[in-house]
Amino acid sequence: QVRLVESGGGLVQAGGSLRLSCAGSGRPFTTNAMGWFRQAPGKEREFVAAISWNGDSTNYADSVKGRFTISRDNAKITVYLRMNSLKAEDTAVYYCAAYGSPTRVDVPPDYWGQGTQVTVSS
Repeated sequence: QVRLVESGGGLVQAGGSLRLSCAGSGRPFTTNAMGWFRQAPGKEREFVAAISWNGDSTNYADSVKGRFTISRDNAKITVYLRMNSLKAEDTAVYYCAAYGSPTRVDVPPDYWGQGTQVTVSS
């Protein structure tokens, strides 16, 4: 069974940091581009960041550039999202996703995790 399992969410004060992790199983995600998305209450799910299969290429939403960093460890089949200088507007459920391509991230992902809640108090 293919699974993506997120962890690391929680409650943090504005200006604080969190690191999310996403562990894959059931298939070798090492050849897939991976991404993070988020969905705030009452809003649509939005793109946050993506990384190519080997980590050479990354993309970020304008709202998180300079504050968030996506990375991956293919030996552990794990993708990370380091979030610094968190703001109240970063509050959302964060989802990990795997794309069907090693590099293309302009298409909907093929696999999704269940999400982890991030709450930033102001």
